[in-house]
Amino acid sequence: MATSGTYVTEVPLKGTAEKHYKRWKSENFLFPDAIGHHIQNVTVHDGEWDSHGGIKIWNYTLDGKQEVFKEKREIDDENKTMTTTRKQRGLEGHVMELFKVYDLIGQFIPKTEDSCICKITMVWEKRNDEVPEPSSYMKLLKSMVVDMEDHVLKA
Repeated sequence: MATSGTYVTEVPLKGTAEKHYKRWKSENFLFPDAIGHHIQNVTVHDGEWDSHGGIKIWNYTLDGKQEVFKEKREIDDENKTMTTTRKQRGLEGHVMELFKVYDLIGQFIPKTEDSCICKITMVWEKRNDEVPEPSSYMKLLKSMVVDMEDHVLKA
């Protein structure tokens, strides 16, 4: 079993990259109402909803268990990309107890006038060999993107 790795997946979406990017960048407060089965709460700890370097605290459910993740984000509006990385202060939470490195990159890439792809990249390094690979975290992220699609289209 690997002690580190990278997962990459692409999720095709209806709607523009701009709409999806806006929801994920600056409208996280809508997530509990939109996808409450995944996300129960999102709060700003420091900064603003859409600020570069802003810190947010996410309460979510993974495999039926409540977990918390405190993140610090880098924002790249030109490339419609958000990055949350451990080495750039991926702060606290259940996942950080398991992984030394837990870097997430979400990018919304236009495909047609009314469709895009969300490219999710997860770079990880386990704290020890007993920790399972974070495939369940990647599955959760992919499911969140898919489940949020209808809410983005209705906005």
